[in-house]
Amino acid sequence: MTTLSERPRTALLVIDVQNDVVAGAHRRDEVVAAIGSLVDRAREEGVPVVWVQHSDEGLEKGTEAWAYVPELTRRDPEPLVHKSYGDSFEDTDLEAVLARAGVGHLVVTGAETDACIRSTIHGAFVRGYDVTLVADAHTAPDKSAWGAPPPEQVVAHTNLYWKWQSAPGRTAAVTGAADVVFKSGS
Repeated sequence: MTTLSERPRTALLVIDVQNDVVAGAHRRDEVVAAIGSLVDRAREEGVPVVWVQHSDEGLEKGTEAWAYVPELTRRDPEPLVHKSYGDSFEDTDLEAVLARAGVGHLVVTGAETDACIRSTIHGAFVRGYDVTLVADAHTAPDKSAWGAPPPEQVVAHTNLYWKWQSAPGRTAAVTGAADVVFKSGS
């Protein structure tokens, strides 16, 4: 159980599935489809969907590169959190958005696995949230030219180590999109 005991709800977090961020990403189409399916299920079940969108000097607000991929459409009442750091909580209103919705458990999807996804799952965990990483709904581009492992290994390693995270009063989990259960209280 989350250490945020007054927050029984679950939210689906969709991080940085933006045109340039996922343009060359590993299994891009499958990951976007899995996220789309989760967004549909969350909406059907009344689970909050929270969208996170990155901008910086290389990803300028308002550009086509910065826009979310056309396969995923945010609805007006769904919160949009703008960020400029890897951790979606850092210098944003994400914590306030989740507190207002009574959310203590996050189901995390998006990009990039080895940057914003990892920063955000750790950021959420240390802030007291239960965190479920959706194994087949996060991705990264190939950065092996800079010494990183191939993206399929980055994704597999993140899935492997996240399922073994533990801390008092919090849970970390990894599950496939088809097996996501939006916890009661949501």
